[in-house]
Amino acid sequence: MNRDIAKKQGKTPAQVILRWNIQSNIITIPKSMTPSRIVENFNVFDCSLTEEERKRINTLDCHKRVGTNPDKYDCV
Repeated sequence: MNRDIAKKQGKTPAQVILRWNIQSNIITIPKSMTPSRIVENFNVFDCSLTEEERKRINTLDCHKRVGTNPDKYDCV
């Protein structure tokens, strides 16, 4: 689902989620040591998700928290 939206937007799935966070007024601090990823993280201000796309992403919530060991936290 996120990949479909990313392809339509011409962005990566990570960029779509960063954009979703921005449009949802969720403070996000992306982290990367890779210069190309840092640039990629900033390139989310030239697009906008539609209300339908935002609703589709909202359905991905499985009401679980992610911790230091993501293998322990999965959506079932």
